[in-house]
Amino acid sequence: MRHQVCYLLALVFGTIWYGTAATLAALVGRRRAPGNFLDTVGRTWSSLLLRAAGVRVTLLGVEHLATEGPQIIAVNHQSFFDILAILGTVPLPVTFVAKKEMFRIPFLGSALWAVGHIPIDRWNRKRAFAAYEVAGRELAERRAHLVIFPEGTRSRSGLLLPFKKGLAVLAISSGVRVVPAYCGGTFGILPKGSILVRPCPVTVQFGPPLSVEGLTHEDRDAFTARLREAILALRAQSVDAGA
Repeated sequence: MRHQVCYLLALVFGTIWYGTAATLAALVGRRRAPGNFLDTVGRTWSSLLLRAAGVRVTLLGVEHLATEGPQIIAVNHQSFFDILAILGTVPLPVTFVAKKEMFRIPFLGSALWAVGHIPIDRWNRKRAFAAYEVAGRELAERRAHLVIFPEGTRSRSGLLLPFKKGLAVLAISSGVRVVPAYCGGTFGILPKGSILVRPCPVTVQFGPPLSVEGLTHEDRDAFTARLREAILALRAQSVDAGA
């Protein structure tokens, strides 16, 4: 019960506080740069919510992440806490490709815009491709560490859903390596549709990067299948194994 209350208080007041501060910073002309407020506000906010919920995150395989971008991190999606676990603990200035609905949430949405996360319309093919074009520019111009959920939505069962092909198309067209990752333990904390927090240990495990060198768009299906197998292999080693 204590964690439930602390989490809800942190979610409401922390989001208002940090969301307002990030929005104001952007309105006065600040832009995200390494180490500045807009670069660290997401990590600070996420860390606050993780502590309030009593959730500890363990990172494994961090050596597979490049300290300099560009790179794409492909991770499964079971819960809102997937986002918190990555944003709050991964020691990189990550940028998320996130569903557009999140950008409509008061205070949080404007902060996402201010920081430079990328909205994607999952139900409109043309707009979805436009979002990936923006992501491609981020990779090329800002050498970003881009986080994408290839399932496209949260799993209601905790099992891995089929993958969308947009990530493969982006990786192949930009020539950027893809690091598979599995976030385990989050489904039990906050399943889709629930507001009740149940503290559980979380493990984020990164696998060896997958190269797209020499691939063409005709290889997108094969690469998508290869990526899914890599993430399934990480799941077999995680706290979710056997679930």
